[in-house]
Amino acid sequence: MFLQRVGNQGIRLGTLFERAASKHGSNVLILDHDLDIAPGLGRRATVAEVADLIDDFASRLWAAKVRPGQRVVVYKSDGFDITLLACAAVRIGAVPVLLSPKLDGETVAELVRRTDEPFLLTDQAKLENELPSSVFEFADKVLLTSGSHRGATELAALAGSPRVAPVTMPADHPTLITHTSGTTGTPKLAVHTGRTLQARYRPQATVMKPLIPGRETIAMHVSFVHSRLITALAISLFRGFPIVVLRESDPKHVADLFAQLRPGILEAHPNSFMEWEELADDPRRPLANVRLFSSTFDAIHPRTVQRMLAASARRAPVFGQLYGQSEIGPAVVRSFSRRRGQDADGRCVGVPFPGFTEVRVVSRDGKEPSETNPGYIEVRSDGRIVTYLGEQARYDAQVNDGWWRMGDVGYRTRWGCVHLLDREVDLIEGFGSTLAAEDTLFARLDQLAEVVIIPGEDGRAVPVVCTKDDVPLDLAAWKAAAAALPPMADPVQWRIGDLPQTATTKIKRLELARLLASGSSVAG
Repeated sequence: MFLQRVGNQGIRLGTLFERAASKHGSNVLILDHDLDIAPGLGRRATVAEVADLIDDFASRLWAAKVRPGQRVVVYKSDGFDITLLACAAVRIGAVPVLLSPKLDGETVAELVRRTDEPFLLTDQAKLENELPSSVFEFADKVLLTSGSHRGATELAALAGSPRVAPVTMPADHPTLITHTSGTTGTPKLAVHTGRTLQARYRPQATVMKPLIPGRETIAMHVSFVHSRLITALAISLFRGFPIVVLRESDPKHVADLFAQLRPGILEAHPNSFMEWEELADDPRRPLANVRLFSSTFDAIHPRTVQRMLAASARRAPVFGQLYGQSEIGPAVVRSFSRRRGQDADGRCVGVPFPGFTEVRVVSRDGKEPSETNPGYIEVRSDGRIVTYLGEQARYDAQVNDGWWRMGDVGYRTRWGCVHLLDREVDLIEGFGSTLAAEDTLFARLDQLAEVVIIPGEDGRAVPVVCTKDDVPLDLAAWKAAAAALPPMADPVQWRIGDLPQTATTKIKRLELARLLASGSSVAG
């Protein structure tokens, strides 16, 4: 962690684009969608133009009476302007609270209430179709990014407001609030400071430099409300990488875009890479120029890794996997190459960043953690959030002498590699690793688009499967693939779009188990 601390003055999110523009002002940012706050900007802009847009909207927020230290909840229709509005709020010393557009209105209203009378930055569509009227009671003031609504102030009406100088808050002051995945209930509000975000940026920037010594176009498909996007943008902006920002993950849309732009780096969620496996068969070879595939949040299936690497025409492409959590940032790193086949252990998520992060595995029962007796994975890093907003006791319960409990179980090998076997709440006693079983099924059944093994009401493992193009599951092939695995119930087939997902496309396993227990069933 020493290397995270030296000269750490905070990430300074409010001037991120402005400082990058001073070095690489003509660098381009390409979008696959129009911005709600600036539809006239188009889908291609320079970093200098984006910096000016942030400055413009910071002045509008100031004109709306937003002041340093005040919270601004951003909950609007999906788009990169969510991130830009966060930068604008920080530019005047405010603290943005980013809520996923995928959250339902009632959950958002509760999170706004917890935020203690913030400004609410939303749009007409969200107010009319999703948010309950109670948000007007919980918010100090409601501001609109687009459309109109009685009782709300349109930011469009504040165009031309006098520009204001940036406000630099102390590095240890809250600078961003994001929410946790919500896989185990109502999301928690994670409070980041400028210093904690900079501590996350450093190990990633350090690893990236030798992997990508030159200039490459980077394409990103990352949730606009996740802290990972902040660090990925910072690395790319200061390196002068042309940036492609994706809102949509549809493979046909992505293939068309990549065939034209030929990115050299891809940053996406594990489930997005799974969805993009079919790009490897596209005759235009949209992935041919990719030198680095980068995935955070969760371990990724070996089948998907090898499909991506095989689709690249670069001499030695790399798939980089970062294992971490919203609360702690990236904790360990692992790289894959073509030399590691599809049978590579997908449960091995890597080793800590030397000098930056530390990992230990703590026994659950007094016995040494092992593959058959996994322990609790704990991480120490200066990138850790400083609290859960309004839930300090809940935060404190996960910290033990500076070590943060990840909520996952696993073990470490003699070489120090961390193996992730399951989430604590998803353990099925006597079954072994559900995640390892899923890896095996993916490797043996090419028709699978998703498989999630969850506990049934009787405690037995139930596999929920999704197939490519929703074709009926080949039951004979399934039985052959599952023959060497622990006993499971018969597979239940769902459409992938019907699985409950978080903002980062993780499957909400507890919610899925609840839906199955209630009798919900979606045929393929």
